[in-house]
Amino acid sequence: MSALRTALYGQADHDLAPSAPDAVQLSPLVPGSTDIAGIADESFTAVTVRAPAGAVERRFVLAQALRILTPNGRLTAFAPKDRGGLRLKKELEALGCEVGESARRHNRICLVVRPAVIKGLDEAIAAGAPRPIAENGLWTQPGVFSWDRLDAGTNALLQVLPPFAGVGADFGGGIGLLALNVLASPKVTKLTLVELDRRAFDAAKRNVTDPRAAFVWGDVRQTDLKDLDFIVSNPPFHEGGGEDKTLGQAFIASAAAALRKGGVLWIVANRHLPYEAILGESFSKVRLVAEGGGYKVFEARK
Repeated sequence: MSALRTALYGQADHDLAPSAPDAVQLSPLVPGSTDIAGIADESFTAVTVRAPAGAVERRFVLAQALRILTPNGRLTAFAPKDRGGLRLKKELEALGCEVGESARRHNRICLVVRPAVIKGLDEAIAAGAPRPIAENGLWTQPGVFSWDRLDAGTNALLQVLPPFAGVGADFGGGIGLLALNVLASPKVTKLTLVELDRRAFDAAKRNVTDPRAAFVWGDVRQTDLKDLDFIVSNPPFHEGGGEDKTLGQAFIASAAAALRKGGVLWIVANRHLPYEAILGESFSKVRLVAEGGGYKVFEARK
């Protein structure tokens, strides 16, 4: 088949690794992007990868990027030194590449030409592919938040959630753990899971088969949901590699805009995060339901 244009995995940084303005976006964190796993072999002449921090996820992405390159196609991969950058060269060499490495702005930048034989390709792809969790059979994938375990925040929320009724949403639905609990109530008529990570979104659709569930691959901060009776949320507080307190605050503001008058938000947060002020500004009544183990759970009524 004829080669496509160039591809980009993650947000561009033209100072570190220039990419074409029409590059095909492959990151699962960009709604509407193309799934790198579904691209045919030898489809692109050049791929640029902002390498993920997680080791299994990173090797999966590097292997997939090499697989979709044409013979003699070029891969440029970069990452901060403390978030996988120091390992990039060795990981690419393990895949059979000759690596040219440079450093800039605390990042390591690796440039390779696709080798004639990609070593360990199938193993790297299999290690990072979707799979069911042995303990509960739910589908997940390395790179998804808390991909191989129940995170403590979600568990704290699960311990105190009441039965719900009516139309609701799960903001940051993940692989569907909260949704399964919410849908246990027969009085729930519809639950929309909104999730930014396509991998979690795809897993949730496999895990939550209840016909009352709907799925949105998108950013909670840009949702157009309205007049909801309830929302549950374990919002993220990291973006772009660092802690971002405003992310959870934006989730709260979006929840307030999506709820009807009298609607309720149940939200969990790390104890140190400053959500009380925006909860008080956005809702008429706020109650601290539980606190412990480094987490706090709030009920907020509009």
